[in-house]
This record gives sequence, C-alpha cells and structure tokens, in this order.
Amino acid sequence: MTDIKVAWAAVGGDPALVPRISTVARRGALEARLPVRELARACVGACALAAAELGALRAGCTEVPGVRVDDGAVATAFVSERHLLIDGRAPVSFAPLSRFWRTADGWVRTHANYPHHRARLLGALRLPGDASVADVADVLAERSASEVEETVYGAGGLAVALRTAAEWAVHPQGVAVAGRPLVERERFDTARARALPPLGLGGDPLLPAAGVRVLDLTRVIAGPVATRTLALLGADVLRVDAPGLPEDPDAHADTGFGKRSTRLDLGLAADRRTFEELLGQADVVVTGYRPGALDRFGLSPESLTGRRPGLIVAQLSAWGAYGPWGQRRGFDSLVQVATGIASAEGSPERPGALPAQALDHGTGYLLAASVLRALTDRSEQGCGLVLRLALARTAAWLAAGGAGESVSGSEPSGTAYNGPGAWLVETGSGIGRLRHALSPVSFVGGPVNWARPPSRWGTDPARWA
Repeated sequence: MTDIKVAWAAVGGDPALVPRISTVARRGALEARLPVRELARACVGACALAAAELGALRAGCTEVPGVRVDDGAVATAFVSERHLLIDGRAPVSFAPLSRFWRTADGWVRTHANYPHHRARLLGALRLPGDASVADVADVLAERSASEVEETVYGAGGLAVALRTAAEWAVHPQGVAVAGRPLVERERFDTARARALPPLGLGGDPLLPAAGVRVLDLTRVIAGPVATRTLALLGADVLRVDAPGLPEDPDAHADTGFGKRSTRLDLGLAADRRTFEELLGQADVVVTGYRPGALDRFGLSPESLTGRRPGLIVAQLSAWGAYGPWGQRRGFDSLVQVATGIASAEGSPERPGALPAQALDHGTGYLLAASVLRALTDRSEQGCGLVLRLALARTAAWLAAGGAGESVSGSEPSGTAYNGPGAWLVETGSGIGRLRHALSPVSFVGGPVNWARPPSRWGTDPARWA
C-alpha cells in the first residue's frame, strides 16, 4: 500500500510515532488511475514526521510535535515547477523534442531538454542539428521502439520504449528493482560523527536541521527537492555544479530556495582542494548523478565515507545502482514509460502520464526524510549512513499500490481542492519577483517558508555559511 506507514518504515522510523500525523484529505488533488495522491501524502508525511522527530530530539522535548499533511499543499508542491513565475513569466517545462513518438510497432518517449541530450538524440537518428519535430517523427515512425531505445541510449541520449507493467515485471531491470527496498540504508563505518548542538525553544521556528552542512551534488527535480526541503528546515545547503554542464535557470529557481549555489571543476587541482575542504566539514552529501558517474572524482559513497568518517551519503538515481540499466541516465517521464505507468494512465490510442512528476517529487521527499532520520540515528548512535533511492523503485511502489484502479479521487471525505492559491506566495530575489509554492512539510512550531530566496546559479562562494 502507498501509505504513510510504509514510507515511515522505509526510512527506519518508529511506528509508534505515526499517530502524530493528521491528514486533510481533499477531493480532486492529484487525480489519477494510480494512487498518486496517497503516494505523495505518504512521502511528505514521512518527511514532516522525520523533521519533527529530529527537532524534538535536538530541542530536548519529550514529545514529538504534531504533523499536518494537507492534500492541497501537497498537490500544489508536487507541481511547483508549473506554478513558478519569474517577474510574471512562466518557465517552459519540456523542450519540443521531449515527448511521446509513434514508432513502427508502438511508442517511445524521449528527453531532450538539455542541449547535449538533444544533440545526442539527433546524432543517433542521423539528423542535422536543426531537425524539426516532423523530421524526428518521420524517422521514428519507421523504426521499432526497442531499436530506438538502444540506438539513442548507445549514443548517450535518452529514449525509452513504452512498456506495460507486465512487460516491466519480467524485464531484467524491472526484476532487479523489484527485489530492492524502497530506501536502502547501509553503514560503512562506525566512526563517531560530530554532535549537533541543541536547539533552543524561543519564538523562532523550530529548525531541526539547523547547523547541518549539506553538499548538494544533484540536478533537475528529485535531488534538488530533497535539498530544498533540508534548507527549509535550517540546513546550510551548498549546491555544487561543474562549470561546463548546462543548467536550466528556471529549474534552478524553482528548487533553489534556501540554498546557495557554486561551481567547481573537480578536474582542477585548486577546485578539488576547495571541495575537499568543504567535505571535511560536511555532515551530508547528496548525489543525483547516474551511478558511477562521479566515481572518477572519488565521490563514490565508499570513497566519501572513507575520507569523512561519520558522513551521511544519500545517493539518488533513476533506475537504481544495479541491474543492466544501473548506469543509465533517466528522468521521471522516462521511468513512467518504462515501468508501465504511462500505459496504465493512458488509453489504447495514446500513452498517458501522471498528473505530476510524482516519482521525482515523491522520491525527493523520501530522500529528505531518509537524511533527517539518519541524522536522528547519528545523534543517538554516533555514526554515518549510506542511503540509496531510485525513481524506478518509487514507481514500483506506486504501481503495487493500485495498478489499474481508479484510486485517487475516490475518497468521500474532505473538502475539494479548488486550486493552488492558498499555497502560493510571492518572494523578491536577485533573479526577479518569484511566485512559488510553499513547502508541504508542516509540523507544529516548524517553518512556513524558506529563510532566503534562490540565488543565481553558480554565483555563491564555495564556502560554508
């Protein structure tokens, strides 16, 4: 089942704390055939409870604060990228070549939002750089979906053939994913980590992650959502990107709240020394690149914990760090297509999609919850932890919770979700006037909004606050 008890157990929580969570159910929020609303509620609820638990521990409270999960706040936050306005301008979410395509025997979905992914897609199809949507459609219509998938991936691009849930269940990667826990937790060392100072109980919001230093090596949605949430809760989050890797400034604006952003070239000795200095004082490292991509820089979990004993490392990937697709790139939209979600949400004429990039957002909140629980465990036991999450594993959880059933929207209780207005605010920033969604992570005494707006990508100094 896609409920809060499952999510809380997955992050290692005490089941006795689940009654601290109350829910405001709203009809019409994240409606889908699969139980998207329930999954979203569970991930956010687990995250908020993990925050409340850590806050109570650090503040010396005998009781964990109550948690409130409102479907309206959750539904709004799960499409935060669609609600963002920058000086009244709405960002563009998907590029023209990121879409479903008819093939000779079915469908594929491509992802080409970044220039290098577009170039690889067109190169794999032997098309010029200025090829149009119609040009790509003509080529793909003559090829099988599996051929397109393998050819494009072989060229470093992103294309996935549409599969049903039954087909994914017998696919080698589907089999590998199904055998894994929702959140993998592994101890690599028994070193004593630095103790976090106690928190006061003054008039300010309770910030459970205050003073926690987080190196954010993530991109796009899931990882940045997790670190955005840790920043809301008081963590000093420094996002680190490579100078030569392009970033969508609008996506950065949506997920950059509360953080600072810098750029380091780990291939340069000076920047590598700077990174090692940052790592030497870090509590948490979150990575969101495909497994193995950062190993050459000594950024595997084993290497990181070896150099910084007591560190919490959270590794996020699309397909999981195992199986034949373990080192493939991937995005939420592609995982939906491979795992049978797009088939379940579509029709015989055309595949569909979830009402939100729920695998990204859901996994992001689960990742934040996992880090918060690891900090609680570390405060009590003194050692670090390695955490691993995958969009494909979250997809398997969603599918198992009610594949083919009209689950979301079926609850008779609760008021209707009449739009996002109650959970949208405006904030000034150096980027411009931002209209954005509030965080759905809510507990008694906790923060309501981020302490700082996003800065421009890569413009902050590479040092802890």
